[in-house]
Amino acid sequence: VSSSFLDVLIKVRNRHNDVVPTMAQGVIEYKEKYGFDPFVSSNIQYFLDRFYTNRISFRMLINQHTLLFGGDINPAHPKHIGSIDPNCDVAEVVKDAYETAKMLCEQYYTVAPDLEVEEFNGNSYIIKLESSDCFFLQNSMRAIVELHEGKKEAYPSIKTLVTLGKEDLSIKISDQGGGVPLRKIDRLFNYMYSTAPRPSLEPSRAVPL
Repeated sequence: VSSSFLDVLIKVRNRHNDVVPTMAQGVIEYKEKYGFDPFVSSNIQYFLDRFYTNRISFRMLINQHTLLFGGDINPAHPKHIGSIDPNCDVAEVVKDAYETAKMLCEQYYTVAPDLEVEEFNGNSYIIKLESSDCFFLQNSMRAIVELHEGKKEAYPSIKTLVTLGKEDLSIKISDQGGGVPLRKIDRLFNYMYSTAPRPSLEPSRAVPL
């Protein structure tokens, strides 16, 4: 029974691997065809907030269960408890995320800013932090490169501060990318709004950050 349940979980997880890009493509196509409507945007925001929150929760539980009971131990991380690294070096996770974001930035812009990491008491139990860091670093890189493009000076570095308090782990990412106009602040976390260029669906072309 346990083996059958494990197989079902793996199939469910793999079947939904492409959900995020599929939903993003749906939002792009909807905006192109119908434009922006505040009422519809509010409904989409309500739905997607709950949809993605549930998806993150389900996938975290599925991954943890399959790693613990699937018998597959990653030889590179033999001390991991499922997805959890009890000896996680958060600064190293940030650096790994930077390397991924740097590769994408260089693929699209041919250049990428450097990273400076400052750490204060940074070790912590952590799950799937790298992907979130990568997205934030991609935003910083794109803003820096586009703002400072054509200037003779070197691109300013992205500065990251990792701090572990009594209850919370904080990762602060700072850049000199020009910031966001105050009139657009309220739209930043709206699924119907983006400052990035439209991504290409052709596999032969570089995908913008």
